[in-house]
Amino acid sequence: MTKKYTRGIIRIALLIGTIISLYFVPWPIVKAWMTPLPKTVQEQVNKVSEYGFDGIIVYVDKKNKPPAFYVSGYKNRDSKTPAEPHSLFKIASVSKLYTAVAITKLVNNGRLSLDKTLADYFPELSDKIENADKIMIRMMVQHRSGIPNYTDTKNYWVHPKQNDKERLELVLDLPANFEPDTDFEYSNTNYLLLSKLIEKVTGKSKFKYISEEILTPLNLKSTYGSIQDVNLDDVMSGYYVGYENDLKKDDNGVMLATAEDLGKFIRALNDGSVFKDKKEQEIYTSIYEYEHTGLIPGYQTIAKYHKDIDAVVIQFTNTVDFEGYNWNLSEIMYNRIVKILRKKN
Repeated sequence: MTKKYTRGIIRIALLIGTIISLYFVPWPIVKAWMTPLPKTVQEQVNKVSEYGFDGIIVYVDKKNKPPAFYVSGYKNRDSKTPAEPHSLFKIASVSKLYTAVAITKLVNNGRLSLDKTLADYFPELSDKIENADKIMIRMMVQHRSGIPNYTDTKNYWVHPKQNDKERLELVLDLPANFEPDTDFEYSNTNYLLLSKLIEKVTGKSKFKYISEEILTPLNLKSTYGSIQDVNLDDVMSGYYVGYENDLKKDDNGVMLATAEDLGKFIRALNDGSVFKDKKEQEIYTSIYEYEHTGLIPGYQTIAKYHKDIDAVVIQFTNTVDFEGYNWNLSEIMYNRIVKILRKKN
Protein backbone atom coordinates (compact mmCIF):
# COMPACT_ATOMS: atom_id res chain seq x y z
CA MET A 1 0.00 0.00 0.00
CA THR A 2 2.82 2.37 0.90
CA LYS A 3 4.66 1.62 -2.37
CA LYS A 4 1.51 2.21 -4.43
CA TYR A 5 0.92 5.47 -2.59
CA THR A 6 4.53 6.57 -3.22
CA ARG A 7 4.30 5.69 -6.94
CA GLY A 8 1.08 7.67 -7.16
CA ILE A 9 2.69 10.73 -5.59
CA ILE A 10 5.63 10.45 -7.98
CA ARG A 11 3.30 10.23 -11.00
CA ILE A 12 1.34 13.26 -9.84
CA ALA A 13 4.57 15.19 -9.27
CA LEU A 14 5.83 14.26 -12.74
CA LEU A 15 2.52 15.29 -14.31
CA ILE A 16 2.59 18.64 -12.51
CA GLY A 17 6.23 19.13 -13.58
CA THR A 18 5.31 18.37 -17.19
CA ILE A 19 2.41 20.82 -17.14
CA ILE A 20 4.61 23.53 -15.63
CA SER A 21 7.37 22.90 -18.18
CA LEU A 22 4.89 23.25 -21.04
CA TYR A 23 4.21 26.79 -19.82
CA PHE A 24 7.81 27.72 -20.58
CA VAL A 25 7.92 26.19 -24.07
CA PRO A 26 8.45 28.95 -26.69
CA TRP A 27 5.31 28.02 -28.60
CA PRO A 28 5.51 30.82 -31.22
CA ILE A 29 8.96 29.55 -32.21
CA VAL A 30 7.87 25.91 -32.18
CA LYS A 31 4.86 26.76 -34.37
CA ALA A 32 7.01 28.76 -36.81
CA TRP A 33 9.49 25.89 -37.15
CA MET A 34 6.86 23.13 -37.38
CA THR A 35 4.72 24.80 -40.06
CA PRO A 36 5.35 23.09 -43.44
CA LEU A 37 7.77 25.00 -45.63
CA PRO A 38 5.98 26.85 -48.46
CA LYS A 39 7.04 26.28 -52.05
CA THR A 40 7.84 29.90 -52.81
CA VAL A 41 9.55 32.79 -51.05
CA GLN A 42 6.48 34.97 -51.55
CA GLU A 43 4.28 32.43 -49.75
CA GLN A 44 6.69 32.52 -46.80
CA VAL A 45 6.86 36.31 -46.81
CA ASN A 46 3.03 36.44 -46.84
CA LYS A 47 3.09 34.94 -43.34
CA VAL A 48 4.47 38.21 -41.96
CA SER A 49 1.51 38.88 -39.67
CA GLU A 50 1.72 35.36 -38.22
CA TYR A 51 5.27 36.20 -37.15
CA GLY A 52 4.14 39.41 -35.49
CA PHE A 53 5.57 41.90 -37.98
CA ASP A 54 3.71 44.80 -39.57
CA GLY A 55 5.73 44.69 -42.76
CA ILE A 56 8.59 42.95 -44.51
CA ILE A 57 10.90 43.53 -47.49
CA VAL A 58 13.09 40.75 -48.85
CA TYR A 59 15.69 41.20 -51.58
CA VAL A 60 17.34 38.22 -53.28
CA ASP A 61 20.31 38.56 -55.62
CA LYS A 62 21.31 35.28 -57.22
CA LYS A 63 24.28 35.72 -59.52
CA ASN A 64 23.47 35.93 -63.23
CA LYS A 65 19.77 36.42 -62.46
CA PRO A 66 17.74 39.62 -62.13
CA PRO A 67 17.27 40.64 -58.48
CA ALA A 68 13.98 39.57 -56.93
CA PHE A 69 11.88 41.54 -54.43
CA TYR A 70 9.29 40.13 -52.06
CA VAL A 71 7.07 42.26 -49.82
CA SER A 72 4.09 41.81 -47.53
CA GLY A 73 2.30 43.75 -44.83
CA TYR A 74 2.53 47.48 -44.38
CA LYS A 75 4.98 50.27 -45.08
CA ASN A 76 2.74 52.30 -42.75
CA ARG A 77 0.13 50.47 -40.72
CA ASP A 78 -1.86 53.59 -39.77
CA SER A 79 -2.55 54.55 -43.37
CA LYS A 80 -2.58 50.89 -44.46
CA THR A 81 0.07 51.72 -47.06
CA PRO A 82 1.37 48.42 -48.46
CA ALA A 83 5.04 47.51 -48.04
CA GLU A 84 7.06 48.83 -50.97
CA PRO A 85 10.28 47.10 -52.11
CA HIS A 86 12.30 50.28 -52.64
CA SER A 87 11.53 51.96 -49.32
CA LEU A 88 14.39 53.28 -47.25
CA PHE A 89 15.09 51.42 -44.01
CA LYS A 90 17.23 52.13 -40.95
CA ILE A 91 19.93 49.44 -41.17
CA ALA A 92 21.27 50.00 -37.63
CA SER A 93 24.40 47.95 -36.87
CA VAL A 94 24.74 46.71 -40.44
CA SER A 95 26.41 50.09 -40.97
CA LYS A 96 29.42 48.70 -39.07
CA LEU A 97 30.36 46.85 -42.25
CA TYR A 98 30.75 50.18 -44.07
CA THR A 99 32.75 51.62 -41.17
CA ALA A 100 35.07 48.60 -41.12
CA VAL A 101 35.65 48.93 -44.88
CA ALA A 102 36.40 52.64 -44.43
CA ILE A 103 38.94 51.87 -41.69
CA THR A 104 40.48 49.23 -43.96
CA LYS A 105 40.91 51.70 -46.80
CA LEU A 106 42.59 54.23 -44.52
CA VAL A 107 44.94 51.54 -43.23
CA ASN A 108 45.74 50.37 -46.75
CA ASN A 109 46.73 53.85 -47.89
CA GLY A 110 48.83 54.47 -44.80
CA ARG A 111 46.64 57.04 -43.09
CA LEU A 112 45.82 54.80 -40.14
CA SER A 113 47.56 52.02 -38.22
CA LEU A 114 45.65 49.12 -36.70
CA ASP A 115 48.42 48.74 -34.14
CA LYS A 116 48.26 52.27 -32.76
CA THR A 117 46.17 52.83 -29.66
CA LEU A 118 43.09 54.82 -28.87
CA ALA A 119 45.27 57.15 -26.79
CA ASP A 120 47.59 57.71 -29.76
CA TYR A 121 44.73 59.19 -31.77
CA PHE A 122 42.68 60.65 -28.91
CA PRO A 123 45.05 61.59 -26.09
CA GLU A 124 42.23 63.56 -24.46
CA LEU A 125 40.50 60.23 -23.71
CA SER A 126 43.50 58.73 -21.88
CA ASP A 127 42.06 59.44 -18.45
CA LYS A 128 38.44 59.00 -19.54
CA ILE A 129 38.51 55.49 -21.03
CA GLU A 130 40.29 52.81 -19.05
CA ASN A 131 43.17 51.13 -20.92
CA ALA A 132 43.08 53.73 -23.70
CA ASP A 133 46.85 53.38 -23.99
CA LYS A 134 46.50 49.61 -24.53
CA ILE A 135 43.45 49.46 -26.78
CA MET A 136 44.63 49.10 -30.37
CA ILE A 137 42.45 50.19 -33.27
CA ARG A 138 42.13 46.58 -34.47
CA MET A 139 40.70 45.60 -31.05
CA MET A 140 37.99 48.21 -31.43
CA VAL A 141 37.09 46.97 -34.90
CA GLN A 142 36.91 43.42 -33.53
CA HIS A 143 34.97 44.31 -30.35
CA ARG A 144 37.87 43.19 -28.16
CA SER A 145 38.54 46.53 -26.45
CA GLY A 146 36.62 46.09 -23.19
CA ILE A 147 35.05 49.53 -23.60
CA PRO A 148 31.47 49.47 -22.20
CA ASN A 149 28.60 49.59 -24.69
CA TYR A 150 26.66 52.85 -24.40
CA THR A 151 23.39 51.21 -25.53
CA ASP A 152 23.66 48.89 -22.51
CA THR A 153 23.51 51.78 -20.06
CA LYS A 154 20.36 51.92 -17.93
CA ASN A 155 17.19 52.83 -19.83
CA TYR A 156 19.14 53.88 -22.92
CA TRP A 157 16.34 53.12 -25.37
CA VAL A 158 13.77 54.81 -23.12
CA HIS A 159 15.68 58.09 -23.42
CA PRO A 160 18.18 57.67 -26.30
CA LYS A 161 20.78 60.38 -26.80
CA GLN A 162 20.63 62.68 -29.79
CA ASN A 163 24.29 62.85 -30.82
CA ASP A 164 27.58 61.00 -30.51
CA LYS A 165 28.96 63.39 -27.89
CA GLU A 166 26.10 62.58 -25.54
CA ARG A 167 26.35 58.85 -26.33
CA LEU A 168 30.06 58.76 -25.58
CA GLU A 169 29.59 60.64 -22.31
CA LEU A 170 27.48 57.75 -21.03
CA VAL A 171 30.54 55.49 -20.76
CA LEU A 172 33.33 57.93 -19.95
CA ASP A 173 35.00 57.16 -16.61
CA LEU A 174 33.30 53.75 -16.39
CA PRO A 175 35.54 50.76 -15.58
CA ALA A 176 36.52 48.51 -18.48
CA ASN A 177 34.50 45.33 -18.91
CA PHE A 178 37.73 43.36 -19.42
CA GLU A 179 41.39 43.84 -20.26
CA PRO A 180 42.01 44.66 -23.95
CA ASP A 181 42.18 41.64 -26.28
CA THR A 182 41.33 39.10 -23.56
CA ASP A 183 37.67 38.69 -24.49
CA PHE A 184 34.96 39.61 -27.02
CA GLU A 185 31.98 41.81 -26.24
CA TYR A 186 29.90 43.63 -28.81
CA SER A 187 30.07 47.36 -28.11
CA ASN A 188 28.56 50.17 -30.15
CA THR A 189 31.01 52.51 -28.41
CA ASN A 190 33.84 50.94 -30.39
CA TYR A 191 32.26 52.01 -33.66
CA LEU A 192 31.29 55.42 -32.36
CA LEU A 193 34.99 56.01 -31.65
CA LEU A 194 36.02 54.54 -35.01
CA SER A 195 33.62 56.96 -36.70
CA LYS A 196 35.25 59.84 -34.83
CA LEU A 197 38.65 58.50 -35.91
CA ILE A 198 37.66 58.43 -39.59
CA GLU A 199 36.52 62.04 -39.31
CA LYS A 200 39.69 63.12 -37.50
CA VAL A 201 41.98 61.52 -40.10
CA THR A 202 40.05 62.56 -43.21
CA GLY A 203 38.79 65.98 -42.09
CA LYS A 204 35.30 65.16 -43.37
CA SER A 205 32.22 63.41 -42.04
CA LYS A 206 32.35 59.64 -41.88
CA PHE A 207 29.44 59.33 -44.29
CA LYS A 208 31.06 61.69 -46.80
CA TYR A 209 34.18 59.51 -46.77
CA ILE A 210 32.07 56.36 -47.10
CA SER A 211 30.15 57.96 -49.95
CA GLU A 212 33.31 58.92 -51.83
CA GLU A 213 35.23 55.69 -51.27
CA ILE A 214 32.47 53.06 -51.22
CA LEU A 215 29.06 54.22 -52.41
CA THR A 216 30.03 56.27 -55.46
CA PRO A 217 32.40 53.64 -56.93
CA LEU A 218 29.65 51.04 -56.53
CA ASN A 219 26.99 53.42 -57.92
CA LEU A 220 24.88 53.12 -54.78
CA LYS A 221 22.55 56.10 -54.86
CA SER A 222 19.96 55.00 -52.30
CA THR A 223 22.11 54.87 -49.17
CA TYR A 224 22.10 57.77 -46.70
CA GLY A 225 23.91 58.80 -43.55
CA SER A 226 20.98 60.04 -41.47
CA ILE A 227 17.21 60.34 -41.27
CA GLN A 228 17.86 64.08 -41.68
CA ASP A 229 19.10 63.49 -45.25
CA VAL A 230 16.01 61.81 -46.70
CA ASN A 231 12.40 62.41 -47.61
CA LEU A 232 10.43 60.86 -44.74
CA ASP A 233 7.79 59.63 -47.18
CA ASP A 234 10.43 57.30 -48.64
CA VAL A 235 11.15 55.64 -45.28
CA MET A 236 9.42 52.48 -44.09
CA SER A 237 7.67 53.08 -40.79
CA GLY A 238 9.00 51.34 -37.68
CA TYR A 239 7.08 50.07 -34.67
CA TYR A 240 7.75 48.78 -31.18
CA VAL A 241 5.31 46.29 -29.67
CA GLY A 242 3.03 48.03 -27.18
CA TYR A 243 3.99 51.52 -28.39
CA GLU A 244 1.64 53.09 -30.92
CA ASN A 245 3.82 55.84 -32.41
CA ASP A 246 5.72 55.49 -35.66
CA LEU A 247 9.47 55.50 -34.89
CA LYS A 248 10.77 56.50 -38.31
CA LYS A 249 11.31 60.15 -37.33
CA ASP A 250 13.64 59.21 -34.45
CA ASP A 251 17.22 60.17 -35.19
CA ASN A 252 19.27 57.22 -33.97
CA GLY A 253 22.41 58.29 -35.80
CA VAL A 254 22.22 55.33 -38.18
CA MET A 255 22.44 54.87 -41.92
CA LEU A 256 19.47 54.18 -44.18
CA ALA A 257 19.38 52.20 -47.40
CA THR A 258 17.05 50.37 -49.72
CA ALA A 259 17.25 46.59 -49.66
CA GLU A 260 18.69 46.67 -53.17
CA ASP A 261 21.46 49.13 -52.31
CA LEU A 262 22.39 47.13 -49.22
CA GLY A 263 22.29 43.91 -51.24
CA LYS A 264 24.65 45.35 -53.85
CA PHE A 265 27.05 46.40 -51.10
CA ILE A 266 26.98 42.93 -49.51
CA ARG A 267 27.67 41.39 -52.94
CA ALA A 268 30.61 43.76 -53.52
CA LEU A 269 31.96 43.08 -50.04
CA ASN A 270 31.90 39.33 -50.58
CA ASP A 271 33.17 39.24 -54.17
CA GLY A 272 35.93 41.72 -53.29
CA SER A 273 34.91 44.46 -55.71
CA VAL A 274 34.53 46.99 -52.88
CA PHE A 275 38.26 46.74 -52.26
CA LYS A 276 41.05 48.49 -54.11
CA ASP A 277 43.21 45.37 -54.35
CA LYS A 278 43.97 42.00 -52.75
CA LYS A 279 46.04 43.58 -50.02
CA GLU A 280 43.12 45.75 -48.95
CA GLN A 281 40.80 42.74 -48.91
CA GLU A 282 43.29 40.76 -46.82
CA ILE A 283 43.41 43.60 -44.27
CA TYR A 284 39.63 43.58 -44.02
CA THR A 285 39.47 39.79 -43.70
CA SER A 286 41.91 39.98 -40.79
CA ILE A 287 39.73 42.37 -38.80
CA TYR A 288 36.03 41.98 -39.55
CA GLU A 289 33.17 39.90 -40.91
CA TYR A 290 31.31 39.74 -44.21
CA GLU A 291 27.71 39.74 -42.98
CA HIS A 292 25.75 41.51 -40.28
CA THR A 293 22.45 42.04 -38.54
CA GLY A 294 20.94 45.24 -37.22
CA LEU A 295 18.42 45.98 -34.48
CA ILE A 296 17.02 49.23 -33.12
CA PRO A 297 13.48 50.07 -31.98
CA GLY A 298 11.26 49.68 -35.03
CA TYR A 299 13.82 48.18 -37.38
CA GLN A 300 15.61 44.86 -37.75
CA THR A 301 17.83 43.82 -40.62
CA ILE A 302 19.54 40.61 -41.69
CA ALA A 303 22.11 40.97 -44.47
CA LYS A 304 24.08 37.94 -45.62
CA TYR A 305 25.73 36.29 -48.60
CA HIS A 306 25.23 32.55 -49.01
CA LYS A 307 28.14 31.06 -50.90
CA ASP A 308 26.57 27.64 -51.47
CA ILE A 309 23.82 29.16 -53.63
CA ASP A 310 25.76 32.30 -54.61
CA ALA A 311 22.98 34.51 -53.31
CA VAL A 312 22.70 37.68 -51.27
CA VAL A 313 19.56 37.76 -49.15
CA ILE A 314 18.45 40.94 -47.36
CA GLN A 315 15.50 40.98 -44.97
CA PHE A 316 13.89 44.06 -43.42
CA THR A 317 11.15 43.73 -40.79
CA ASN A 318 9.64 46.81 -39.18
CA THR A 319 8.22 45.61 -35.84
CA VAL A 320 10.49 45.13 -32.82
CA ASP A 321 10.13 43.85 -29.28
CA PHE A 322 13.24 43.49 -27.12
CA GLU A 323 11.31 41.04 -24.96
CA GLY A 324 9.99 37.65 -26.04
CA TYR A 325 10.72 35.94 -29.36
CA ASN A 326 10.58 38.82 -31.83
CA TRP A 327 14.19 38.58 -33.01
CA ASN A 328 14.10 34.77 -33.03
CA LEU A 329 11.06 34.87 -35.29
CA SER A 330 12.79 37.22 -37.74
CA GLU A 331 15.68 34.76 -37.94
CA ILE A 332 13.29 31.86 -38.49
CA MET A 333 11.58 33.78 -41.29
CA TYR A 334 14.97 34.49 -42.86
CA ASN A 335 16.25 30.93 -42.52
CA ARG A 336 13.10 29.50 -44.08
CA ILE A 337 13.45 31.88 -47.02
CA VAL A 338 17.04 30.72 -47.55
CA LYS A 339 15.91 27.09 -47.27
CA ILE A 340 13.34 27.66 -50.02
CA LEU A 341 16.03 29.21 -52.21
CA ARG A 342 18.33 26.22 -51.60
CA LYS A 343 15.59 23.82 -52.62
CA LYS A 344 15.08 25.74 -55.84
CA ASN A 345 18.78 25.99 -56.61
